[in-house]
Amino acid sequence: MSTPRRVFLQQLAVAGAGAMLPQVAWSASSYKRIIGANDRVRVGVVGFSDRHRNTHMPCFLNHYKELNFDLVGVSDIWKRRREEGAAMWKEKIGHNVTAYRNNEEMYASKGIDAVFIGTADFQHALHTIEAVKAGCDAYVEKPFAETMEDNRAALKAVKASKQIIQIGSQRRSGDNYKAAEQYIKSGKFGPITMVELSWNVNQPGRWRRPELVSELRQEDIDWKRYLMNRPNEAYDPRKYLEYRLFWPYSSGLPGQWMSHQIDTVHWFTGLKHPRSVTANGGIYMWKDGRRNWDTITSVFDYGPENDPSQGFQVVFASRMHNGDERPAEIYYSNGGELNLITNKVSPTGGLTKRHAEAMHMQPNLLQEFSLSNTEAAVASANTGGDVLTSNHVRNWMECIRSRKETNAPVEAGYSHSIANIMTTAASHTGLKATFDEKTQEVMVGGKPFKY
Repeated sequence: MSTPRRVFLQQLAVAGAGAMLPQVAWSASSYKRIIGANDRVRVGVVGFSDRHRNTHMPCFLNHYKELNFDLVGVSDIWKRRREEGAAMWKEKIGHNVTAYRNNEEMYASKGIDAVFIGTADFQHALHTIEAVKAGCDAYVEKPFAETMEDNRAALKAVKASKQIIQIGSQRRSGDNYKAAEQYIKSGKFGPITMVELSWNVNQPGRWRRPELVSELRQEDIDWKRYLMNRPNEAYDPRKYLEYRLFWPYSSGLPGQWMSHQIDTVHWFTGLKHPRSVTANGGIYMWKDGRRNWDTITSVFDYGPENDPSQGFQVVFASRMHNGDERPAEIYYSNGGELNLITNKVSPTGGLTKRHAEAMHMQPNLLQEFSLSNTEAAVASANTGGDVLTSNHVRNWMECIRSRKETNAPVEAGYSHSIANIMTTAASHTGLKATFDEKTQEVMVGGKPFKY
């Protein structure tokens, strides 16, 4: 671990103040704050990103009046975005919204109860630590973490607090996905033998922000705060605005898209992470200086750690140069398939009666039916106030009131991050990645994976 990284994580653990926040003193009362049934919940924004303005905002506006929530502050280290955020929220809410230069200022105001976290991928876990140490509940976009150090630190901080966390895995708030989970866990589907996941797009500009890059000025942001615990690099506006293309600020395809789909595998099966992962791919089309692949195929082995004779395979494939933006999630058993594109269970591909009789087996073909309330997962860059995310934001808001566990608690983020980090480790080293339960480390070549 590099010295800046080690010092940063020590600051998080000891001071609980997050990135560059040594001056804030957190009290025990932060952990004991319980919002009354009639109290208005004051919400702040950590990072006025495209995701926040295009999705968090309309989803919050769907529910805030009914549930007595308010939006009172926007924290962003880029002057332009915090001012835009405060102005846009003022227009929507009808009152002034405070623009904060950074999270330290916002949390020091003592006027925030909960936050939306929609910052760069590598910052999500670290900003979650800041939030819970400040006594705030949080809606945290995925991927939850891009390294195991950050993943473990954030899980520990959340579990030590009493805060309500919703990971932005909105499939967990879809009725069709809930029906699929219940059906698989009922045993009627039979043992899963294979899962095929894919997410393909064809957008030259996906994750590129050339106009904004040309307008960003170093004096208008706090570059040191942006880097948090990552190694020091010279200022680069692309790594700030197009971070999804550059490791170690993002893993790209695994963190952005696979994290959604692999989460359903964990949810439906109760398994916490893969037993092993291999990956292959490359930058085949977009030769624009990016570090992260534009094409990947990852192969996962899932099953109980103590019984290698039981399990199933998962394949995730994604490309950015040819695709129709229709994410595919298909679960297979010997009796048929559960297809989350069509939202149907069917005997397609199942063992036929004739073949079963030839093998002296009892056929177990699935009965065809539709999953309830089909709600398609939206794959476009800006999903708007889609049904799944609106449901998910509402669930978070209701759980802030009830203090009950959300549909996607912190453990869901911890688990999808293990799978993501194993994929990153396999793709960066060309080796099979495994997971050490005792040390909670992703292992490649007999040693923990470090970037």
